[in-house]
Amino acid sequence: MASMKKYKVKATTRYSHSLPKLVCPDESQNGSLLISTLHLSRILSIDNSAMTMTVESGVLLRDLIDKAAKAGLALPSSPYWWGLTIGGMISTGAHGSTMWGGSYVHDYVVGVRIVTPASPDEGYAKVRVLDNDHPDIKAAKLSLGVLGILSQVTLKLQPLFKRSITIVRKTDSNLATQATTFGKEHEFGDMTWYPYQRKVLYRRDDRVSSNASGNGLNDFIGFRSVLKPASELVRASEDIQEATGDALGKCISARAMTSTLSTSGFGFTNNGNFFTGYPIIGYQNRLQASGSCLDRSVGAPLTACVWDPRIKGTFHHQTTVNLPLSKVKNFIEDVQKLRDLEPQAFCTLELGFGILMRYIKGSDSYLGTQEDSLDFDLTYYRSKTASTPRLFEDVLEEVEQMAVFKYGGIPHWGKNRNVGFIGAISKFKHADEFLKVKESYDPSGVFSSKWTDQILGLDQSGVSVVKDGCALEGLCICSDDIHCAPKKGYVCLPGRIYTHARVCTDVSKELLHI
Repeated sequence: MASMKKYKVKATTRYSHSLPKLVCPDESQNGSLLISTLHLSRILSIDNSAMTMTVESGVLLRDLIDKAAKAGLALPSSPYWWGLTIGGMISTGAHGSTMWGGSYVHDYVVGVRIVTPASPDEGYAKVRVLDNDHPDIKAAKLSLGVLGILSQVTLKLQPLFKRSITIVRKTDSNLATQATTFGKEHEFGDMTWYPYQRKVLYRRDDRVSSNASGNGLNDFIGFRSVLKPASELVRASEDIQEATGDALGKCISARAMTSTLSTSGFGFTNNGNFFTGYPIIGYQNRLQASGSCLDRSVGAPLTACVWDPRIKGTFHHQTTVNLPLSKVKNFIEDVQKLRDLEPQAFCTLELGFGILMRYIKGSDSYLGTQEDSLDFDLTYYRSKTASTPRLFEDVLEEVEQMAVFKYGGIPHWGKNRNVGFIGAISKFKHADEFLKVKESYDPSGVFSSKWTDQILGLDQSGVSVVKDGCALEGLCICSDDIHCAPKKGYVCLPGRIYTHARVCTDVSKELLHI
């Protein structure tokens, strides 16, 4: 019906976690439509001998890994948050952390069924069945939702296995060097960096024998239900710190939070109930992801996930860029130089659980990372008022622009501000092949939008939105003071380490450096 009437269409999942506008259809004079995958939630088949599993695209990661485990199988790599659907994960390039095999969820996809527009003679829609021998699967496995709607996905799994996790806290003095090798030493290793505290958490995470003793569980504190008043109090406190310029207060709060996380094992338990120390040993399905705040029966209606928009809880920007391993050392050293100039500027990242660094193995998908890389995930304060500048606005803008432009980082398609997507498509050597498949599958652009055309380079206007205050929200890179907040003392100046950057700087603080 949508194809026939030339509606603009997007698929949406039950939770819609994509930060950019991938799920938003354009307004159209003919109409626009959201198609939910809420009820596409069945496990269709499990073939133990072939170790494959076929599911509908709306199946949650939580349900997928649980059902697989009951059949003695495991998905080797996944995001750490389980409230994502299989369709959403593969369409945006969601991933775990490993260089020992596939890092992306879509690396384990061996077949898909996708519904696309078609000619009137074909009934306006057709179902395409693609396996690993079909060249188009390299586009369909990471499609941004612009080819059609995934209806079924077949995954190649592995026998269920156990992991052993030990988190070690060290100084960040040799992080730049360690980051290039740590992923080769531990199969599921990652790092969490606290720049202000000059500390790094190294997660030594490897497979162990299935006979190893332990029934550990991952229930990450940041993904647990929180009392709504408590969540609102934390947010109100940070709002006050931002409004009053209380950088020290943010740093004290960050230290307190990271200390609490550490002493509680970050939510890991040795037996499902208590954390008694490392290592945490348990089955893959119990350790690879968590998200207990999705369980509405726990504490409802007094509790919620901290980011639930229906409460006055956390609200943040998220910059997620991955860099080739060959460029990681220099990037980290540049961030450290910037940190040495403004240590307190990084406390907002530590309140967002630090800089999470995950390893990504190069993928054969057209829009996936093409070489072994390290993914940097930065989560930080965002005002509910777009015209309000942030404390140390300039520092994180400089980090963002260094990652994207100086070091040529590519964006996580399901995260990032507009700045992260500037020129992104030119960094993918197989972009033209992807666009050919897109044109073949949806020539009339039913599943396209202005946003997807912009990030794919099809709309020459680009992703930047230039207007007063645009740099505050990452909609543009400032080139004039009015793109910042000059009436509040924030003007457009060069970066301190990366002088090609243009960032919104608090003039009163800049004068202290002169």
